[in-house]
Amino acid sequence: MLFLALVACSTKSSTKPSEAAARQPQPKAVATRQIKPVASNSGSSLDAHREGKAPTSGPLKDINFDFDQYNLRADARDVLKSHAGWLKNSASAQVEIEGHCDERGTGEYNLALGAKRAQTAKDYLVTLGVSASRITTITYGKELPVCRDQTEDCWQKNRRDRFVVKNVPTT
Repeated sequence: MLFLALVACSTKSSTKPSEAAARQPQPKAVATRQIKPVASNSGSSLDAHREGKAPTSGPLKDINFDFDQYNLRADARDVLKSHAGWLKNSASAQVEIEGHCDERGTGEYNLALGAKRAQTAKDYLVTLGVSASRITTITYGKELPVCRDQTEDCWQKNRRDRFVVKNVPTT
Protein backbone atom coordinates (compact mmCIF):
# COMPACT_ATOMS: atom_id res chain seq x y z
CA MET A 1 0.00 0.00 0.00
CA LEU A 2 2.82 2.36 0.82
CA PHE A 3 4.27 1.61 -2.59
CA LEU A 4 1.01 2.63 -4.33
CA ALA A 5 0.86 5.89 -2.43
CA LEU A 6 4.39 6.75 -3.50
CA VAL A 7 3.70 5.75 -7.09
CA ALA A 8 0.52 7.80 -7.13
CA CYS A 9 2.39 10.87 -5.90
CA SER A 10 5.10 10.50 -8.47
CA THR A 11 2.94 10.01 -11.55
CA LYS A 12 2.85 12.82 -14.03
CA SER A 13 -0.33 14.73 -14.52
CA SER A 14 -1.79 14.83 -17.99
CA THR A 15 -2.33 18.56 -17.57
CA LYS A 16 0.05 20.73 -19.52
CA PRO A 17 2.31 22.94 -17.39
CA SER A 18 0.78 26.13 -18.71
CA GLU A 19 -2.73 24.92 -17.82
CA ALA A 20 -1.61 23.94 -14.32
CA ALA A 21 0.02 27.32 -13.85
CA ALA A 22 -3.10 29.07 -15.02
CA ARG A 23 -5.22 27.24 -12.43
CA GLN A 24 -2.93 28.06 -9.54
CA PRO A 25 -3.23 31.48 -7.92
CA GLN A 26 -0.53 33.75 -9.23
CA PRO A 27 1.41 35.91 -6.81
CA LYS A 28 0.42 39.55 -7.03
CA ALA A 29 3.01 41.91 -8.35
CA VAL A 30 4.42 43.98 -5.56
CA ALA A 31 5.89 47.35 -6.36
CA THR A 32 9.10 47.86 -4.52
CA ARG A 33 11.05 51.03 -4.21
CA GLN A 34 14.64 51.16 -3.29
CA ILE A 35 15.45 53.88 -0.86
CA LYS A 36 18.96 55.16 -1.06
CA PRO A 37 20.54 56.10 2.22
CA VAL A 38 20.84 59.85 2.42
CA ALA A 39 23.56 61.63 4.29
CA SER A 40 22.14 63.35 7.32
CA ASN A 41 23.82 66.56 6.28
CA SER A 42 22.13 66.71 2.89
CA GLY A 43 20.28 69.85 3.88
CA SER A 44 16.91 68.73 2.52
CA SER A 45 13.76 69.60 4.39
CA LEU A 46 12.70 65.96 4.38
CA ASP A 47 15.93 64.77 5.98
CA ALA A 48 15.69 67.48 8.64
CA HIS A 49 12.08 66.47 9.32
CA ARG A 50 13.08 62.80 9.68
CA GLU A 51 15.71 63.83 12.23
CA GLY A 52 13.26 66.05 14.11
CA LYS A 53 15.25 69.18 13.33
CA ALA A 54 14.69 72.42 11.48
CA PRO A 55 16.26 72.52 8.01
CA THR A 56 19.67 74.14 7.95
CA SER A 57 20.10 77.27 5.92
CA GLY A 58 22.59 77.32 3.10
CA PRO A 59 24.09 80.04 0.96
CA LEU A 60 20.88 80.46 -1.09
CA LYS A 61 17.83 82.16 0.44
CA ASP A 62 14.25 80.95 0.12
CA ILE A 63 11.84 82.78 -2.14
CA ASN A 64 8.15 83.21 -1.36
CA PHE A 65 4.95 83.17 -3.40
CA ASP A 66 1.54 84.75 -3.16
CA PHE A 67 -1.48 82.62 -2.25
CA ASP A 68 -2.40 80.08 -4.94
CA GLN A 69 0.32 81.43 -7.28
CA TYR A 70 3.48 80.10 -8.83
CA ASN A 71 4.56 83.17 -10.78
CA LEU A 72 7.68 84.91 -9.51
CA ARG A 73 7.26 88.15 -7.63
CA ALA A 74 9.74 91.00 -8.19
CA ASP A 75 11.50 90.28 -4.89
CA ALA A 76 11.86 86.59 -5.85
CA ARG A 77 13.40 87.54 -9.21
CA ASP A 78 15.98 89.70 -7.42
CA VAL A 79 16.88 86.83 -5.09
CA LEU A 80 17.14 84.41 -8.02
CA LYS A 81 19.49 86.79 -9.85
CA SER A 82 21.73 86.67 -6.81
CA HIS A 83 21.46 82.86 -6.75
CA ALA A 84 22.42 82.68 -10.43
CA GLY A 85 25.55 84.76 -9.73
CA TRP A 86 26.51 82.50 -6.85
CA LEU A 87 25.92 79.35 -8.91
CA LYS A 88 28.00 80.71 -11.81
CA ASN A 89 30.87 81.40 -9.40
CA SER A 90 30.48 77.93 -7.83
CA ALA A 91 30.66 75.80 -10.94
CA SER A 92 30.74 72.46 -9.09
CA ALA A 93 27.67 73.21 -6.98
CA GLN A 94 24.31 71.72 -7.82
CA VAL A 95 21.01 72.81 -6.36
CA GLU A 96 17.74 71.10 -5.56
CA ILE A 97 14.74 73.39 -5.49
CA GLU A 98 12.05 72.32 -3.05
CA GLY A 99 8.53 73.59 -3.77
CA HIS A 100 6.39 74.13 -0.65
CA CYS A 101 2.84 75.36 -0.02
CA ASP A 102 0.69 76.46 2.89
CA GLU A 103 -1.86 74.12 4.46
CA ARG A 104 -4.87 75.34 2.51
CA GLY A 105 -6.05 73.15 -0.36
CA THR A 106 -5.90 69.41 -0.92
CA GLY A 107 -2.71 67.43 -0.69
CA GLU A 108 -2.79 66.65 -4.41
CA TYR A 109 -3.38 70.28 -5.38
CA ASN A 110 -0.53 71.48 -3.19
CA LEU A 111 1.87 68.86 -4.53
CA ALA A 112 1.14 70.10 -8.05
CA LEU A 113 1.45 73.75 -7.00
CA GLY A 114 4.76 73.08 -5.22
CA ALA A 115 6.08 71.38 -8.37
CA LYS A 116 5.09 74.39 -10.48
CA ARG A 117 6.77 76.77 -8.05
CA ALA A 118 10.02 74.80 -8.11
CA GLN A 119 9.94 74.50 -11.91
CA THR A 120 9.30 78.23 -12.33
CA ALA A 121 12.38 79.06 -10.24
CA LYS A 122 14.45 76.53 -12.19
CA ASP A 123 13.31 77.93 -15.52
CA TYR A 124 14.22 81.45 -14.41
CA LEU A 125 17.69 80.37 -13.24
CA VAL A 126 18.23 78.71 -16.62
CA THR A 127 17.29 81.96 -18.41
CA LEU A 128 19.94 83.65 -16.26
CA GLY A 129 22.62 81.28 -17.57
CA VAL A 130 22.68 78.43 -15.03
CA SER A 131 22.83 75.02 -16.68
CA ALA A 132 19.59 73.07 -16.29
CA SER A 133 21.62 69.93 -15.61
CA ARG A 134 22.79 71.45 -12.32
CA ILE A 135 19.26 71.99 -11.01
CA THR A 136 16.74 69.42 -9.81
CA THR A 137 13.29 70.06 -8.42
CA ILE A 138 11.10 68.31 -5.87
CA THR A 139 7.74 69.14 -4.37
CA TYR A 140 6.63 68.65 -0.81
CA GLY A 141 3.31 70.45 -1.16
CA LYS A 142 1.98 71.27 2.30
CA GLU A 143 3.68 68.35 4.02
CA LEU A 144 6.74 70.10 5.50
CA PRO A 145 5.69 73.49 6.84
CA VAL A 146 8.15 75.76 8.63
CA CYS A 147 5.29 77.33 10.59
CA ARG A 148 2.12 75.68 11.91
CA ASP A 149 0.07 78.69 13.07
CA GLN A 150 -3.11 79.40 11.16
CA THR A 151 -2.26 83.00 10.32
CA GLU A 152 -1.49 84.78 7.08
CA ASP A 153 2.06 85.51 8.28
CA CYS A 154 2.66 81.81 8.87
CA TRP A 155 1.05 80.73 5.60
CA GLN A 156 3.29 83.22 3.76
CA LYS A 157 6.39 81.58 5.24
CA ASN A 158 5.21 78.17 4.06
CA ARG A 159 4.56 79.31 0.45
CA ARG A 160 8.16 79.06 -0.62
CA ASP A 161 10.88 77.54 -2.71
CA ARG A 162 13.84 76.34 -0.71
CA PHE A 163 17.26 75.89 -2.32
CA VAL A 164 19.41 73.00 -1.13
CA VAL A 165 22.99 73.18 -2.38
CA LYS A 166 24.69 69.89 -3.22
CA ASN A 167 28.42 69.43 -3.89
CA VAL A 168 29.28 72.64 -2.12
CA PRO A 169 32.65 73.91 -3.34
CA THR A 170 35.40 73.84 -0.75
CA THR A 171 37.29 76.90 -1.90
